[in-house]
Parts: sequence; C-alpha cells; structure tokens
Amino acid sequence: MTDAHQFLISFAQALARMSLYAEGHPARAAAAEVSFRRLRTLQQADPRQSFSFVGREVIYGQHALRELQDWDWAEHLSAAGVQRLEFDAEVGPEEYREFLAEILGRLGLHAAAAAPRMARPARPTPIRFGAIGVRDAASESSIDGEEGTAGSGRWDSRIVDFSEEAEAVQWMHEAVTSGQRLPWSEAELVVASLSTAMHNEREVLLPLLTLKDFDQYTTTHSINVSVLAMGLAEALGLSAREVRAYGVAGLLHDLGKVRVPVDVLRKPGALNEHERRLLNQHPVDGARLILAGSRKHDMCAAVAFEHHIMIDGGGYPQRHTRRDCHHASLLVHACDVFDALRTHRPYRVAWGMASILAYIERRVGAEFHPDVAVPFVRMLRTWEMRQAAASALEEEAVPAAL
Repeated sequence: MTDAHQFLISFAQALARMSLYAEGHPARAAAAEVSFRRLRTLQQADPRQSFSFVGREVIYGQHALRELQDWDWAEHLSAAGVQRLEFDAEVGPEEYREFLAEILGRLGLHAAAAAPRMARPARPTPIRFGAIGVRDAASESSIDGEEGTAGSGRWDSRIVDFSEEAEAVQWMHEAVTSGQRLPWSEAELVVASLSTAMHNEREVLLPLLTLKDFDQYTTTHSINVSVLAMGLAEALGLSAREVRAYGVAGLLHDLGKVRVPVDVLRKPGALNEHERRLLNQHPVDGARLILAGSRKHDMCAAVAFEHHIMIDGGGYPQRHTRRDCHHASLLVHACDVFDALRTHRPYRVAWGMASILAYIERRVGAEFHPDVAVPFVRMLRTWEMRQAAASALEEEAVPAAL
C-alpha cells in the first residue's frame, strides 16, 4: 500500500470518526492527529501533494491510484465540490483539523453541523480544495507553485484554468511517444474534468483555451476539440455516456501527430510534398496508437482515422471504398476545423467568429454533414450571444463598483 493510499484511508477514517462526536470532543482531535501523521509521512517523499477526485476515481499527481478504484469517498467528495485537494509542506496540525471540520460540513455529516463555527480571518492557507478546472483570481498564482488562495482555499467558477489537464494531456502524449500504451484512465479523467468545468454554471459553458505558445498547440487544440465535441453532443441530445465518449474521441483525435516531426508541425510556410505526406499520415498513426492501447475503444480509433475526411469523399486519408464516416467523426471534424481556424498558426492569422461560421455554412453538404454543422453553428452563435451579454453586464457594473 503506497503512502498516498494510506493517507487517503486515514483521511476517510478521520472524517468518519469525527462525524460521531460534537465539535470540541477530544476524540475528534485524536482522529485528526492520526490522519495528520499519515500526511507527514507522505510529505517526506513528496513535499507538495495533489489529489483529484472524479466520480469514483482518484488521481494522485497525474497518476490514477488503481488500488482506490471505485472508492466511495471519492464520489462523495466530488459531489460535494471537493474535486481537487492540495497540501503544501507548511500545513500544521491545527490547520489540518480545521480543514477536516470544513470538509465534514461540506459533506453534511451530522456532528460537523451540530455546532456553529466562528468565522476565520482571511489568510493564506497551505490547504486548497475545490472544483477541477476552475480557480478564482486569487489562486491563479498557485499554478506556478506559489501560495495562492485566501480563507478556506475554495476555488471559484469564474476563471477557467485547465493547466493541470493540459499537463496530463502532455504526459499522455509523452508516454505514447516513448513507446508506452495510451493511458486510458487518464484520458477519461481529463474529459470528466472538462465536463465538470463545462457544467459549473446553470448554463452549459464552452471554456475554450487560448493558445499562448505554439509548442502547446496540439495539447490546447485537443482540449478545445474535446470541450466542443461534448457541447455539441449534448446539444444533439446524446446520452451522458455518449457525450463523454465523444469527448474522449475529441481529446485523442490528433494523437497521431506525436509521430510527425516537430519542424513539420511548426513550419511557417507551405509544406513540400514529403512534409505533406508525413502530416497526412497522422490519422492512420493515431488510429493504430489507440487500437494498440485498447481494442475496446474502436470509436476513438475511427474518429482519429476519419476526422479529416469530408462527406463528399475529399480530405485524407483516401479510402479504397466509399463509406459513411462514424457520426462521432463527423462531429469532431466540425469541431476540429472551428478550433483550428480560430487559432493563430505559423502560416496564417486566426479567423474571426463570423468568418468561421460563414465558412462552415458554405461547406454544408460538401465538407460538413448538415445534421452536425447546422446545430453546431446554432450552438456557437448562442454561445457568442451569451458571451456578449455577459461582457455587457460586466461593463455596466464597472461604474457602480467605482
């Protein structure tokens, strides 16, 4: 049993035991102390710990804890909004006890709610917890390893931060590049995290990332296509299972690009014939890499293979016999084109929203299937109007705040 595993078991035991006693009872302090010692043992090997809870899955750092698969506490914590948990080395026993008491309150356990708790002054905390993929403005500095949040360390839903999800995608690409099998559980957990961020408000959000460094293009693009694919799949009325499956397919659609030389991907001008052949091979390579990781994910392999094929037969790779593409491939193709056009590339500037949507509408029936493209454009126009309305409300609120 690993130190991380032992700590989480002690964490759950402390919560269970503390829930039996009223606040101030010595048994609560004793239960917290046992768990705190486990945390100290873990910190000797890893000065800063990060846990993620998505459904019944537990991730420590970037790796799934297989021994805690289907751990009931993960599902309860995730449902209570405690989907990420981080500890700095400076955490002390008193802070840890206060943290446990607050988690008890979040979980709605009886004894924790029995006595009112005094408000604490806002101060930096070495323990942070909240929703995956979202942070408030005060916590943004913690991305760089600095002490960030104040008060309870909760993360707000106003600012989307997918830095850890991006790191997980990069790690997956590196694993495949080094010859390892595709880590499916990590891909599924990233998609679950993206889905959580999308549904963090009453309205479904499309929290798309903006490219900061072209070296991160494949990672950023994969995340954006996954978000768009889930948004469109949901708009089309697909089941929750299908929405997640389409999200994973979107996340992995360009996996084959790990086999394309970096200088070809970054080339600012037109590709020569040899370079074009290398690039056009990535759908085939992506499908092979996915199937090598698991034969159970043939839909993702189909999407990787077909996402550059147009409904009129154009695109690549060319096929010897004409057949219809998988519905997920048609959907991901539209999302792929949209995000590619809205992003600055070495060989062209980004297109504006109106130009992209007009292009998609012109190409309906030739490149894009109408059953996918028409609702996709409708979804994006609705999203754009909501964004504009939200911006207008923020601008109106500025004078009042001043």
